[in-house]
Amino acid sequence: MASIFTKIINGELPCYKIYEDEKTFAFLNINPEARGDTLVVPKVEVDKIYDLADEDYSALWLAVKKVAKHMEEVTGRRTIMKVIGKDVPHAHVHVMPLDDSWEEDRIIKMSDEELRETCAELAF
Repeated sequence: MASIFTKIINGELPCYKIYEDEKTFAFLNINPEARGDTLVVPKVEVDKIYDLADEDYSALWLAVKKVAKHMEEVTGRRTIMKVIGKDVPHAHVHVMPLDDSWEEDRIIKMSDEELRETCAELAF
């Protein structure tokens, strides 16, 4: 059975897409820890990052770098990355701007409108 991330990549489920290339896909987390919390995922479905083929592993981290640099330029804030791997069995990296109120494992609530606005700001 395909993961929720594979269904998003395949267009079976909606998302707030931030970035896409041949091997990766990035979209806003709908349960964000910070405004702009973006998930960068490989298009190939693999549970753990360290199980990716070297080519896909490299592509993932190059996409993370691109998304993080773009996010920092757009938000003017330091960008952090987190690899957790506990909720969805599809390798992914969280990329998010750091703010003064950031706390580990927090979840903020954002409306669809706020998600649309954030997506419009960060998409490229």
